[in-house]
Amino acid sequence: MNIKNNTREIKVYCAGPLFNQSERDEMTQIAEALQKSGFLVYLPHRDGMEFRLIMEIFVKRGWSQPIAAAFLHSAIFALDIYQLVDECDVAVWNLNGRTPDEGAVSEAAIAWTLGKPIVAYTDDVRSLIAGRMNPLLVGLVEFETTDCIEKIPQILSQQILNSEIPEITHSHLPIKVRKAVEDGKKLWEAIQTENDELDNEMIADVVEELFAPDQPSSIPVC
Repeated sequence: MNIKNNTREIKVYCAGPLFNQSERDEMTQIAEALQKSGFLVYLPHRDGMEFRLIMEIFVKRGWSQPIAAAFLHSAIFALDIYQLVDECDVAVWNLNGRTPDEGAVSEAAIAWTLGKPIVAYTDDVRSLIAGRMNPLLVGLVEFETTDCIEKIPQILSQQILNSEIPEITHSHLPIKVRKAVEDGKKLWEAIQTENDELDNEMIADVVEELFAPDQPSSIPVC
């Protein structure tokens, strides 16, 4: 049974490092622990678009790699903002690494600013300062972290019971945030095909329409 808040299923944004196989494996472990406990999960490298495949399409269409990478990054940003604002109710944040992943720090800060419950996981001592985590990081999670993946669902469930999941009203969001959410929603709808199989050409069409410059040469290549 999926975890629910009143009658609504709870969806978790999983934020963390994804730049090598061991990092992706750890994030998948976290997602699977949450799913086994009944949560819905958004795991960016699994549920979002695959950068490499979309890049290949743009290169075939005549875009240079630097220009295509620039607007693909804009698309990834918008998709993540949409997930954090609209799709996901709570966040789980993996702090592991020599320093915490910059993208995940941003995602956690956005979730905190939106008032959404966050659970932080770390079993890595490399980022400690005099034996403690940076206060500007762990302040986002009330200075509490867990070092056990298996405990994350229970801690998150308790967080949900102890706090109110906010209903985000778009009219109260800054204009830039609203725009990112709207663009991210269109991209997410393209990713969610009826048969759950990614149509990368269609996704590339949406990315190109929303984020590409008017002309391939309109961004200088350095």
